[in-house]
Amino acid sequence: MDSLAYAFQAPAVRAQLRCNAEDFQVREVLSFEPSGNGNHAYLQVQKRHLTTEELCRAIARLANLSVRHVGYAGLKDRNAVTTQWFSVDLAGKSEPDWNQLQSDRITVLNISRHERKLKRGSIKDNGFDLILRNLQGDIAQLENRLSQVQRRGVPNYFGEQRFGIEENNLNAAFQMFTTGHKVKNRHLRGLYYSAARSYLFNQVLSYRVGHDLWDQAVAGDAMMLDGSRSFFVSEDIDDTIRARLQAGDIHPSGPLWGRGEPATQGDARVLELNLLQDYLPWRQGLEQHGLEQQRRALRLMIRSFEWEFTSHNQLHLRFALPSGAYATSVVRELVSPS
Repeated sequence: MDSLAYAFQAPAVRAQLRCNAEDFQVREVLSFEPSGNGNHAYLQVQKRHLTTEELCRAIARLANLSVRHVGYAGLKDRNAVTTQWFSVDLAGKSEPDWNQLQSDRITVLNISRHERKLKRGSIKDNGFDLILRNLQGDIAQLENRLSQVQRRGVPNYFGEQRFGIEENNLNAAFQMFTTGHKVKNRHLRGLYYSAARSYLFNQVLSYRVGHDLWDQAVAGDAMMLDGSRSFFVSEDIDDTIRARLQAGDIHPSGPLWGRGEPATQGDARVLELNLLQDYLPWRQGLEQHGLEQQRRALRLMIRSFEWEFTSHNQLHLRFALPSGAYATSVVRELVSPS
């Protein structure tokens, strides 16, 4: 992440992040309400110092089921206080005593029922409550930066956690693509594919950030509708496109690489292909493993953004982000870790 371009230049303030789990709190909001009926138990759980997979396994053990019968909508950080939903397929089975999950790291907040398993991506947004401590540097610049981020958003980078500890997922993907090494574990393969696609996307986005094109249109851009995966190709950039960009109604997009031609045309396609010509093993690996071309918005607009300096050297942030966006990409434009 250190090599990626900043939208508003490198921050002039340093801060301590995640001094404790309570400094990084996330609350998942589903895109639907559980109906109250069905074979799938829905658990809203608050966890701390646990990965999503660790909690999945604990739920599966209590229900005496394989972990494949447990669903969740998204991965959440380990070193944080996070609230998220899980589903458990109890068809033909009695309801476990979910209170047995309770511990100093797990709190069951709500229990409901639904007809279907909870699928990845079934999130309306994630609400974040963050505390940045021991601020040092140009606080006036930080105050101005907060207003800029609120108005313009931030580059929609994939966060460093996407790539694994010391970029292990990224390194494993490269080995898989270049040596033909087979990874039998389907979950791990998925992590490695995601890391590779995210890496290529970040390279394209970083170039456009460095040339102030991350929230501006290039002829032939695939414009993504805000809050949607739908997009259209804009071959000509007119006042209507500029107005919609300024209003945050649409955003330029970048490639999530796979088989097929990029959705972009004209100058935008030339830009993407030129930038990625040195990444042929990555591109070919993703294509040969059957992934299809997709798009992701280059710009991330921040919802319900609020901030408060709770002391001369402490900042409290509250905001919401859509599914797939990273709070670390927001914080990165504000402060550097100390």
